[in-house]
Amino acid sequence: MSEKLRWAVVGSGGIALRRTIPEGIIPAANAALIAVYDVNQELNRQVAERFGARAAESMEEVLEAGVDAVYIATPVKFHREQTIAAARAGKHVLCEKPLGLNVAEAEEMVEACRRAGVQLGVGLMMRFHSQHQAALAMIREGRLGKLVFGRAQLSCWYPPMAGAWRQDPAQGGGGSLMDMGGHTIDLLEMFFGPATQVACFTGNLVHGYASEDSAAALLRFESGALASVDAFFSIPDAASKNVLELYGTRGSILARGTIGQGERGQMTAYLEESGAGYEAEQRDRTLEGGLAIEPEPVSMYRAEIEAFSAAVLEGRPVPVDGELGLRSQKVLAACYESARTGKIVEIV
Repeated sequence: MSEKLRWAVVGSGGIALRRTIPEGIIPAANAALIAVYDVNQELNRQVAERFGARAAESMEEVLEAGVDAVYIATPVKFHREQTIAAARAGKHVLCEKPLGLNVAEAEEMVEACRRAGVQLGVGLMMRFHSQHQAALAMIREGRLGKLVFGRAQLSCWYPPMAGAWRQDPAQGGGGSLMDMGGHTIDLLEMFFGPATQVACFTGNLVHGYASEDSAAALLRFESGALASVDAFFSIPDAASKNVLELYGTRGSILARGTIGQGERGQMTAYLEESGAGYEAEQRDRTLEGGLAIEPEPVSMYRAEIEAFSAAVLEGRPVPVDGELGLRSQKVLAACYESARTGKIVEIV
């Protein structure tokens, strides 16, 4: 295999065109874009011309284009069949999340790649955000003490639109919880470890489409810590600051704007280094001071592509693999079951 992993993109519009191709594959030091495919052939030709790639006219042509890996960024209802087709052709796969419409599809995808001896990655790119990685390092160093609570928010305004597949669970698997809550739950598990129980509410508070536009979940982790997730398609973009809050016995990390598609945000640690005792008046509650967490920003999409490419080129497991994608589907399934039954659900 060459020094650069040769990539094809399936679903060259949407997130691939906005982010993953221009910010990920093109600038990546160890990746090369060879072919692109989309059902919108005119758009696909434009993308191919812009980035110097071959405009494939079918999935079959993609798989015969001399590529090593396929990035799948189509609507979720196509993830299973396209991943399995790529695996059977001996191609490594990076599939956008969620990994299929449900747990059963995710299991099929993982098994197909295992049988074919190819790597399967999932597009949980927020794990690569430099501030999230810095926060994770501080947690592992014990700077926050024992973790007790977290919160992760990802919301936006997503009104009814003709053909919007995220608004139809038959095409996207779910709504705001599946699309955005999947990212935030995964981040919290990166920080806190595996969740074991969930209580969840979903609904349509504002919009009348089939998928939920509102979701909130409370998670209990194996460690005993708790965390909340809120994911809404019914909050204006400017109103939602996409907060991340991590609390422990020795302090907290509070962030705004690190959750999302951008590479920047504000993150501050408030640490109690001395182990102070109980203060009855509880006066010191200002947000002044603190330790700014400001590592060098990196493109999550470039980091994701370079990490996947390096793992394949070096013959080691990809860092954000299909098992994590399957895990995400199992947690989301438990959330939806809790919302449907009104009960606390064990995550298995």
